[in-house]
Amino acid sequence: MSRELFSVETDARLTTVDVTDRIAAAVPVDLESGTATGFVEHTTAGLIVQENESRLRGDLESFLRELVPDEGHAHDQLDGNADSHLRAALLGPDVTIPVEDGELALGTWQSVLLVECDGPRMRTVSVSTVGE
Repeated sequence: MSRELFSVETDARLTTVDVTDRIAAAVPVDLESGTATGFVEHTTAGLIVQENESRLRGDLESFLRELVPDEGHAHDQLDGNADSHLRAALLGPDVTIPVEDGELALGTWQSVLLVECDGPRMRTVSVSTVGE
């Protein structure tokens, strides 16, 4: 097993960043087949596999805003970001992708997106790989 870290700087409170290439770069060159798991080390961001198309990314952000209101949550009394925690909880912190012939085995339109729910911030993503 191997593990690598990389940082992602986000520029808005709710936004998406394509991290596919960064995760692919963390796959060891000698790993022919196995899995790569990306994990965002924060409670107010998530990782998803989705199409990296600007209108769809905007739709995703709008969907999360509509699904989880910005205000009115008990946790807001502490630090005002309950909406960010709830949105990230819906997404999850990780994705696992098969590795075949040394590369991520993603479908034609699939990308790995970091979804920032409480930015702008600097985020840390770890990538763990396991061979078969």
